[in-house]
Amino acid sequence: MEKNIFDTVLEEKGLFTDKEALRHSYTPKELPHREQEIEIIRLNLVEALRGQIPSNMILYGVTGAGKTAVTRFICEQLSEKGKELGRTVNPVLVNCRNIDTQYRVLANIGNSLIQNFEEEIPFTGWPTDRVLKTLINRMEKIGGVHVIVLDEIDHLVRKGGDDLLYNLTNINTELNNSRCCVIGISNDLTFTDYLDPRVRSRLGQEDVVFAPYNAKQLGDILKQRVSVSLKKGSLESGVIRLCSALAAQEHGDARRALDLLRVSAEKATHERSEKVSERHVRMAQNQIECDQITPVIATLPFQQKLVLFSVLLNEHQGLQNIATGEVYEMYKQACKHAKTTRLTQRRVTDLISNLDMLGLITAKTVSKGRYGRSKEINSCIPNTIQVGEIMVNADQGMSSVVEAKYKIQTRL
Repeated sequence: MEKNIFDTVLEEKGLFTDKEALRHSYTPKELPHREQEIEIIRLNLVEALRGQIPSNMILYGVTGAGKTAVTRFICEQLSEKGKELGRTVNPVLVNCRNIDTQYRVLANIGNSLIQNFEEEIPFTGWPTDRVLKTLINRMEKIGGVHVIVLDEIDHLVRKGGDDLLYNLTNINTELNNSRCCVIGISNDLTFTDYLDPRVRSRLGQEDVVFAPYNAKQLGDILKQRVSVSLKKGSLESGVIRLCSALAAQEHGDARRALDLLRVSAEKATHERSEKVSERHVRMAQNQIECDQITPVIATLPFQQKLVLFSVLLNEHQGLQNIATGEVYEMYKQACKHAKTTRLTQRRVTDLISNLDMLGLITAKTVSKGRYGRSKEINSCIPNTIQVGEIMVNADQGMSSVVEAKYKIQTRL
């Protein structure tokens, strides 16, 4: 029998015992340093086990602060306890970045409640009031308490307004045999400013703020995950500390720390190393940064490439908090080398805002007093990423721009 190319790889024993434990989707049995937040949510949702309506809640915090993991953990525990007590408790989790319209969210919740070969709500085509009525009827048939969790709720509100939240927070007036509460999860502390005051008062009955993890707390999280994901003794001393420190620099992002450790272990496994070292962590950091940023830079429109390159040219000369005018002066030179018509400074300012939204730069608006307002622009791209090379590989028209010589600006 002909040998398969995967045979030798399957025979090798890697460092992992359960790689899934280092994924974002994994729900651990314990969540270190989130005891206070768990307690607040637990004391609210216990009302569902008593057949009462829990308060609506909003969970705030930066990315990777454990909001989704804590909510998923509590919902699993709630559902398990409901079955044990013979109580109907039905948690439904919806990611509003993936399911981002009122119709689709209502249809998703309604289809999760299908019983006895009921008709599935189609992806599109029904009037919204019919979808809502179907959802209410299914809640009534099942009874009990329904806990609707809307993850990344701020994305939904910005895109489609607050009609969905109005309907969901008002749904208990239509229910007789069941109850419903809503838990929103948001990275944006100010998203409720977009809501109608009536919706805001109903939705934000209880708020929980998740503080970012510090390096020590991230270290404790990684140690817990390592105990179930990697072989004993497979890490050199300092690996967890380095992963924690690097992630703590980025707003205490636990997802970032887990990614760093997982990719580091993959690097060590590919090299057939017996242990993960700090060198593997540095390699993982470079890979993750490139994986995230490279496609964004490569797919930028040509004019946005020119503006971004102009920002980087200024930074390479040692400038910080670069003004829009300084970027525009470099941009005019870049357009000349590219033999393309330059945009107005107002249009370039708009492109700077787009680059800021993509996370490639920061563009902070500051007041200059009697001289008006201006932007202070800085790059967010790590020095390890070769931006010019990425741009040229993606668009040969950038080669003349990247290779050209520029008249350097100086500040008085």
